[in-house]
Amino acid sequence: MDPPPPPQALLWDWDNTLIDGWAGITAALNVVFAAYDMPAWTVDDSRERVRHAMAESFSRVFGAHWQEAARLFRANFAAMHLAHLSPMPGIEDALAAGAAWRQGVVSNKDGPFLRREVAHLGWSERFVCVVGAGDAAADKPRPESIWMACEALLMKPGPGVWYIGDTALDMHAAHAAGCTAVLLGGGGHDGGVAAFQERGSVPDLCFTDGLALAARLRDAAAGRLGL
Repeated sequence: MDPPPPPQALLWDWDNTLIDGWAGITAALNVVFAAYDMPAWTVDDSRERVRHAMAESFSRVFGAHWQEAARLFRANFAAMHLAHLSPMPGIEDALAAGAAWRQGVVSNKDGPFLRREVAHLGWSERFVCVVGAGDAAADKPRPESIWMACEALLMKPGPGVWYIGDTALDMHAAHAAGCTAVLLGGGGHDGGVAAFQERGSVPDLCFTDGLALAARLRDAAAGRLGL
């Protein structure tokens, strides 16, 4: 298989790719679980289990009561999520290196919460677009949200658009959109790369952390990319 081309634009997943906000997500989820007499989750549980947009995941867990549960989650999450944000290791360097290209965010986090977090971290100027759950016709793993971001970046979906994420769902979405799938971290919280292969979601490129990705992006910007 030929190696992917150097990037022409960068799209990033959000949670566990750019930022660690699992404490806030877990605290808000546990308020909802308590209201429905369900067991509480740890932060590790959330990191391993949260993948899909709320409309899909809550309808699976809460059935006919999912909209009521979603309202309770949103009310609690709104009160606490900004206090639980920190960049993932090496991400400040990776974003700085990525500034050589147009960048955007595509996440399954609700769009208004997502954009609030981006602004809170002072990162709004880094991104041409920030696409969250509910902004496009469909959320990941469907490709529509990535296509929406590509349009905002004035890019046609293709291998020159790198979509950088941390889960098999992200890799699947990137491939569905026709883009290069870049795994950040080893994917251990999602079964690891071997499990990705079993699910048909093999990444095109893998980087252990933000610092490794930053080094590769600096080489790409300098025309030294050797994939």
